[in-house]
Amino acid sequence: MNRFSVNILLRIILLTLSTITSVWVWTALGAFPGVAMGILICMQIYGMYYYINRVNRKLTLFLESIRYEDFSIRFSADNKLGKSFQALNHQFNEVLEAFRQTRAEKEANLKYIDTIVQHISIGVLSFDAEGRIELINPAAFRLLGIYRLRNISELKTSHPALPEYLMEIRSGNKLLYRTRQEQQLSIHAASVRLQGRLVKLISIQNIHAELQQKELEAWQNLTKILRHEIMNSVTPIVSLIGTMQDIVEQDISPEAAQKEAIADLQEALETIKSRSKGIMNFVNAYRDYTTLPKPQFTHVNIKELLTGVSSLLLPELKQAGIYYHYEIESASTEIHADVAQLQMVLINLIKNAMDALEQTQTPSIQVKASMNNPNQVHIEITDNGPGIDADAMNKIFIPFYTTKKKGSGIGLSLSQQIIQSHGGQLKVSRSGNNGTTFSVLLPVA
Repeated sequence: MNRFSVNILLRIILLTLSTITSVWVWTALGAFPGVAMGILICMQIYGMYYYINRVNRKLTLFLESIRYEDFSIRFSADNKLGKSFQALNHQFNEVLEAFRQTRAEKEANLKYIDTIVQHISIGVLSFDAEGRIELINPAAFRLLGIYRLRNISELKTSHPALPEYLMEIRSGNKLLYRTRQEQQLSIHAASVRLQGRLVKLISIQNIHAELQQKELEAWQNLTKILRHEIMNSVTPIVSLIGTMQDIVEQDISPEAAQKEAIADLQEALETIKSRSKGIMNFVNAYRDYTTLPKPQFTHVNIKELLTGVSSLLLPELKQAGIYYHYEIESASTEIHADVAQLQMVLINLIKNAMDALEQTQTPSIQVKASMNNPNQVHIEITDNGPGIDADAMNKIFIPFYTTKKKGSGIGLSLSQQIIQSHGGQLKVSRSGNNGTTFSVLLPVA
């Protein structure tokens, strides 16, 4: 029998003896001594009640320490009452120690994350639905050129348009912002719900140097293509002009056969005219690429978009003997887009696929629209043609680069420009061993 049980037994025996004694005192010595014995009995009963409820008090103290995160309490005062109390105290102490360790690990992780956030070169800030700043690191202060920020609206002084952009940007989207110092900032947004509150997390990165490098590479590639096209047209013109001069000087004279000379001259002029038209077409294509109108955004249903494009091209596909199939996983999905520009992109991609299937025995084109994630639509145009080689795949979106014998090289670069203006991406990849897949990624409305 443990000590707690012995103490309870002794208290019961003492209480029983006290009760018998109080009855004898009451009858033998009178009421006053009997009342005194009654008070003594009440004190013993209260003592036993208090003693028995030690566990309840201990449990209450234990729960309160957890509630108020006070894990410094140790339970050991009543270990002498027996093994059951020792085991109970040990378990209480073990649980509190586990809580202490968990809190210490949590604080260490938070400190670690805070250290990372404070020292990374990417700017990070978060704010609630009212624009109140909850977190901002030194990199964000540096990139924004400010030293204090309590609310997003305070950015209007140094960046007039930025507060509105940050409040309206959707989770998972990104935008490019140019500061007054001509720095290009790439801004990404994410949202998280904390205790019922929606908090927006913004990352800011200066990509000015990277953009300059890409811009330089783009200009270099464009210059190569311009040089190639111009030289292809100018070289024969220069040569023909020399030939025409020889004809004028030597053949067109009273003694010469003028008919043959005039025929040669007409042929030379026709060639010059043809090459001149080629240069004009090239310049017109360049104008189309550089003067693309801004998209007129409306709510566009994906099913209606693909059905309309497919109906438009179906007669031409049948005539070419190409099997065509389109599939839409979520027919009710809508995007915020310019329907005319998107139709132009899809028609261009499908026609490119048709051109790639000229030498394919059983040509087929499959178009599939699906949800990449809840915020993004994925449209795939896949053909079973010979595919695109690796070198061409790296250049396929460069303006005026083309693998076709008769092509301006403007279609894919123009399509990419349109998709980017819609906040999406246009990608190309090989489809298995043969074939090509063009992927159009667009944000959901």
